[in-house]
Amino acid sequence: RTNLLVAVGSCVMMIVSEAFYLKYGVFDAESTLRLDPSRVAAQIVTGIGFLGAGVILKEGASVRGLTTAASLWAVAGLGMAFGMGFFSLGVIATALVLISLTFLKKLDPIMKKDRFLTLSVTALNRDGLLEELLAVFAKRDLEVSNISSLLDFALDELFYQVVITQQERSIGHELMEEIKQLEGIRKIRYH
Repeated sequence: RTNLLVAVGSCVMMIVSEAFYLKYGVFDAESTLRLDPSRVAAQIVTGIGFLGAGVILKEGASVRGLTTAASLWAVAGLGMAFGMGFFSLGVIATALVLISLTFLKKLDPIMKKDRFLTLSVTALNRDGLLEELLAVFAKRDLEVSNISSLLDFALDELFYQVVITQQERSIGHELMEEIKQLEGIRKIRYH
Protein backbone atom coordinates (compact mmCIF):
# COMPACT_ATOMS: atom_id res chain seq x y z
CA ARG A 1 0.00 0.00 0.00
CA THR A 2 2.77 2.43 0.85
CA ASN A 3 4.48 1.84 -2.50
CA LEU A 4 1.21 2.34 -4.36
CA LEU A 5 0.48 5.57 -2.50
CA VAL A 6 3.98 6.91 -3.19
CA ALA A 7 3.76 6.06 -6.90
CA VAL A 8 0.27 7.51 -7.36
CA GLY A 9 1.12 10.60 -5.32
CA SER A 10 4.29 11.23 -7.33
CA CYS A 11 2.38 10.73 -10.57
CA VAL A 12 -0.33 13.19 -9.57
CA MET A 13 2.22 15.79 -8.45
CA MET A 14 4.06 15.58 -11.77
CA ILE A 15 0.84 15.81 -13.80
CA VAL A 16 -0.32 18.83 -11.78
CA SER A 17 3.12 20.42 -12.12
CA GLU A 18 3.15 19.95 -15.89
CA ALA A 19 -0.47 21.09 -16.23
CA PHE A 20 0.25 24.19 -14.18
CA TYR A 21 3.23 24.97 -16.42
CA LEU A 22 1.19 24.44 -19.60
CA LYS A 23 -1.74 26.51 -18.34
CA TYR A 24 0.39 29.42 -17.18
CA GLY A 25 3.25 28.94 -19.65
CA VAL A 26 2.96 32.52 -20.84
CA PHE A 27 5.57 33.42 -18.26
CA ASP A 28 9.00 33.60 -19.84
CA ALA A 29 12.54 34.37 -18.74
CA GLU A 30 11.70 38.07 -18.68
CA SER A 31 8.82 37.60 -16.22
CA THR A 32 9.08 38.09 -12.50
CA LEU A 33 7.29 34.76 -12.01
CA ARG A 34 9.01 31.71 -13.50
CA LEU A 35 7.55 28.21 -13.56
CA ASP A 36 9.77 25.14 -13.49
CA PRO A 37 8.07 21.72 -13.29
CA SER A 38 11.39 20.04 -12.45
CA ARG A 39 11.30 21.68 -9.02
CA VAL A 40 8.35 19.49 -8.09
CA ALA A 41 10.35 16.39 -9.08
CA ALA A 42 13.24 17.55 -6.91
CA GLN A 43 10.90 18.06 -3.95
CA ILE A 44 9.37 14.61 -4.46
CA VAL A 45 12.85 13.07 -4.27
CA THR A 46 13.59 15.09 -1.12
CA GLY A 47 10.31 14.07 0.52
CA ILE A 48 10.85 10.40 -0.32
CA GLY A 49 14.32 10.68 1.22
CA PHE A 50 12.74 11.65 4.53
CA LEU A 51 10.12 8.92 4.23
CA GLY A 52 12.82 6.36 3.39
CA ALA A 53 14.99 7.46 6.30
CA GLY A 54 12.04 6.82 8.59
CA VAL A 55 11.81 3.14 7.62
CA ILE A 56 15.51 2.33 8.08
CA LEU A 57 16.22 0.88 11.51
CA LYS A 58 19.55 -0.11 13.04
CA GLU A 59 19.32 -3.09 15.37
CA GLY A 60 22.70 -3.94 16.87
CA ALA A 61 25.06 -4.73 14.01
CA SER A 62 22.29 -5.17 11.44
CA VAL A 63 20.31 -2.64 9.45
CA ARG A 64 16.70 -3.26 8.47
CA GLY A 65 14.42 -1.44 6.05
CA LEU A 66 16.90 -0.64 3.28
CA THR A 67 14.94 -2.55 0.64
CA THR A 68 11.72 -0.85 1.74
CA ALA A 69 13.36 2.57 1.55
CA ALA A 70 14.86 1.79 -1.87
CA SER A 71 11.54 0.50 -3.20
CA LEU A 72 9.79 3.68 -2.02
CA TRP A 73 12.43 5.73 -3.81
CA ALA A 74 12.00 3.60 -6.97
CA VAL A 75 8.21 3.83 -7.05
CA ALA A 76 8.43 7.59 -6.60
CA GLY A 77 10.53 7.61 -9.77
CA LEU A 78 7.99 5.38 -11.50
CA GLY A 79 5.20 7.73 -10.52
CA MET A 80 7.14 10.71 -11.86
CA ALA A 81 7.87 8.89 -15.15
CA PHE A 82 4.21 7.98 -15.69
CA GLY A 83 3.11 11.43 -14.56
CA MET A 84 5.30 13.10 -17.18
CA GLY A 85 4.04 10.75 -19.89
CA PHE A 86 7.16 8.57 -20.22
CA PHE A 87 5.13 5.38 -20.41
CA SER A 88 7.81 3.17 -22.04
CA LEU A 89 10.33 4.14 -19.39
CA GLY A 90 7.72 3.59 -16.67
CA VAL A 91 6.79 0.10 -17.91
CA ILE A 92 10.42 -1.02 -18.30
CA ALA A 93 11.40 0.38 -14.91
CA THR A 94 8.33 -1.22 -13.29
CA ALA A 95 9.38 -4.60 -14.69
CA LEU A 96 12.92 -4.15 -13.33
CA VAL A 97 11.62 -3.14 -9.89
CA LEU A 98 9.26 -6.13 -9.76
CA ILE A 99 12.04 -8.50 -10.85
CA SER A 100 14.38 -7.15 -8.19
CA LEU A 101 11.76 -7.36 -5.44
CA THR A 102 10.45 -10.84 -6.31
CA PHE A 103 12.91 -12.92 -8.33
CA LEU A 104 16.11 -11.64 -6.72
CA LYS A 105 14.62 -12.19 -3.26
CA LYS A 106 14.46 -15.90 -4.05
CA LEU A 107 18.21 -15.85 -4.73
CA ASP A 108 18.99 -14.39 -1.28
CA PRO A 109 19.43 -17.76 0.47
CA ILE A 110 21.82 -18.88 -2.28
CA MET A 111 23.92 -15.73 -2.25
CA LYS A 112 26.77 -15.46 0.23
CA LYS A 113 26.11 -12.85 2.89
CA ASP A 114 28.60 -11.32 5.24
CA ARG A 115 27.55 -11.06 8.84
CA PHE A 116 29.49 -9.14 11.38
CA LEU A 117 30.11 -10.21 14.94
CA THR A 118 31.54 -7.73 17.44
CA LEU A 119 33.42 -9.37 20.27
CA SER A 120 34.49 -7.46 23.39
CA VAL A 121 37.15 -9.12 25.53
CA THR A 122 38.46 -7.87 28.89
CA ALA A 123 41.52 -9.61 30.32
CA LEU A 124 44.47 -9.16 32.64
CA ASN A 125 47.24 -7.21 30.97
CA ARG A 126 49.76 -9.75 29.69
CA ASP A 127 52.01 -10.25 26.71
CA GLY A 128 50.82 -12.48 23.89
CA LEU A 129 47.07 -12.18 24.48
CA LEU A 130 46.32 -10.53 21.15
CA GLU A 131 48.30 -13.18 19.28
CA GLU A 132 46.36 -15.92 21.10
CA LEU A 133 43.04 -14.28 20.20
CA LEU A 134 44.08 -13.98 16.56
CA ALA A 135 45.11 -17.66 16.59
CA VAL A 136 41.60 -18.64 17.78
CA PHE A 137 40.08 -16.65 14.90
CA ALA A 138 42.55 -18.06 12.36
CA LYS A 139 41.83 -21.63 13.51
CA ARG A 140 38.17 -21.05 12.65
CA ASP A 141 39.01 -19.25 9.36
CA LEU A 142 37.39 -16.06 10.60
CA GLU A 143 38.30 -12.79 8.93
CA VAL A 144 39.07 -10.00 11.40
CA SER A 145 37.71 -6.73 9.97
CA ASN A 146 38.77 -4.41 12.76
CA ILE A 147 40.50 -4.48 16.15
CA SER A 148 40.60 -1.73 18.73
CA SER A 149 42.32 -1.96 22.07
CA LEU A 150 42.37 -0.12 25.37
CA LEU A 151 44.76 -0.51 28.28
CA ASP A 152 43.40 0.35 31.73
CA PHE A 153 46.46 1.23 33.81
CA ALA A 154 44.52 1.45 37.09
CA LEU A 155 43.10 -2.08 36.82
CA ASP A 156 45.99 -3.43 34.73
CA GLU A 157 43.45 -4.76 32.21
CA LEU A 158 43.40 -5.01 28.44
CA PHE A 159 40.19 -4.46 26.53
CA TYR A 160 39.88 -5.61 22.91
CA GLN A 161 36.97 -4.97 20.61
CA VAL A 162 37.18 -7.19 17.54
CA VAL A 163 34.86 -7.10 14.53
CA ILE A 164 34.74 -10.42 12.70
CA THR A 165 33.23 -11.17 9.32
CA GLN A 166 31.41 -14.50 9.38
CA GLN A 167 29.66 -16.18 6.47
CA GLU A 168 28.13 -18.99 8.45
CA ARG A 169 25.55 -19.23 11.20
CA SER A 170 26.12 -17.23 14.34
CA ILE A 171 29.16 -18.56 16.17
CA GLY A 172 29.33 -16.04 19.00
CA HIS A 173 28.58 -18.46 21.83
CA GLU A 174 31.00 -21.14 20.58
CA LEU A 175 33.71 -18.52 20.14
CA MET A 176 33.12 -17.22 23.68
CA GLU A 177 33.55 -20.72 25.08
CA GLU A 178 36.88 -21.10 23.30
CA ILE A 179 38.21 -17.66 24.26
CA LYS A 180 37.32 -18.02 27.94
CA GLN A 181 39.86 -20.86 28.12
CA LEU A 182 42.68 -18.37 27.47
CA GLU A 183 44.69 -17.25 30.49
CA GLY A 184 43.53 -14.07 32.25
CA ILE A 185 40.17 -13.60 30.51
CA ARG A 186 37.76 -11.71 32.76
CA LYS A 187 34.82 -10.77 30.54
CA ILE A 188 33.61 -11.63 27.05
CA ARG A 189 30.66 -10.12 25.27
CA TYR A 190 29.46 -10.53 21.70
CA HIS A 191 26.79 -8.75 19.69
